[in-house]
Amino acid sequence: MTTVISPTVTVRLQVNGQEVEQRVDARTHLVDFLRDSLGLTGSHVGCEHGVCGACTVKVDGVIVRGCLVLAAQLDGASVQTIEGLTHTGEISDLQEAFVEFNALQCGFCTAGMLMCASEMLQVAPTTDRAKIREYLSGNYCRCTGYQAIVNAVAAVATKRLESTRNPSPSAGPAQ
Repeated sequence: MTTVISPTVTVRLQVNGQEVEQRVDARTHLVDFLRDSLGLTGSHVGCEHGVCGACTVKVDGVIVRGCLVLAAQLDGASVQTIEGLTHTGEISDLQEAFVEFNALQCGFCTAGMLMCASEMLQVAPTTDRAKIREYLSGNYCRCTGYQAIVNAVAAVATKRLESTRNPSPSAGPAQ
């Protein structure tokens, strides 16, 4: 029996705003590196074929499937995980809506759904349920039937769009 030794490489990344430098097996997928080496377990390993969306993260601001890219390919990149979005408060309204509308059940797909919904609300905000479904279509959920997820995202989209149309009056100078 032949033993194959995989080479290791040094990877330097910025993960959720923190500089990270580690040696990794050259064949380590990003999602495995995040989970196993950094303890960031919000992104899940589902299909390992880029189909389910459970491993969704942002690389240099772009949504990617963490199971389809090797950590070694991203030397010098900036990676944002669900933990990073959560800590910034950027998705607190989405998280609250997911709870309010019961848009999460087992939770396996939730991180990927939140990552994609957050991106949609930034780049193409809409309350159109068909467009929301289309945008989230790369994320697979076995539990919810998607209606609650779409309702939660639409509710947040409505609130965000209304707040941009009718900004709350800022407090003027004290008199």
